[in-house]
Amino acid sequence: MMNKNNVQPSSSPAKRLTRAKRRQQLLETALLIVREEDPDSLTLGRLAERAGVSKPVVYDHFPTRSALLIELYKWIDTERISSFAEMMSKAPKNAQETADLLASSYILCAADKTGEFHVIGAALAGSEEKAVVFQELLDNCVAMFVSVLTPHVGISPKSLQQLCVGLVGAGEALSVAISRGHMQHEEAVEAFTALIKGISGAYSA
Repeated sequence: MMNKNNVQPSSSPAKRLTRAKRRQQLLETALLIVREEDPDSLTLGRLAERAGVSKPVVYDHFPTRSALLIELYKWIDTERISSFAEMMSKAPKNAQETADLLASSYILCAADKTGEFHVIGAALAGSEEKAVVFQELLDNCVAMFVSVLTPHVGISPKSLQQLCVGLVGAGEALSVAISRGHMQHEEAVEAFTALIKGISGAYSA
């Protein structure tokens, strides 16, 4: 998970950075604008101003506002999934322990940034690019669930993949419920754990 304390605004003049580091700086600054101001304030001009760089520098990395939002959307999700994968890469566990860890880890990572993630997603509403990227991110997450649950179920890869699509959708819905104040974190984890155990129990290896 990205630590909010690790992202600091840039107020000093632009330093000469590698292209990769400059891109990262711009993404971090863009996230700050969304977090501290609002998504509508995130324009390429505002990003250049807050990052302390010229507009051409920003345009060199993100030719349009939509391109910037897409990359920010992908970056936040990549951070979530990386944190999730790290939590799941512990010593092998039995089916029950796996379900507990899978539920708690996913909800923790999804809910940590769900506000900003969904706010940025809303700003991209109607974008064909968003639909493509969202499907790509969904597929990556489903693949992670499949890899974690495969040792504990005795069904075909195709059937498990279909079930995991449903699980990921449920996990996202629960994380949104947390962000909207409709559910407590512990309640979401309990509900998600029950869903995962229900599937692993029904199709145990």
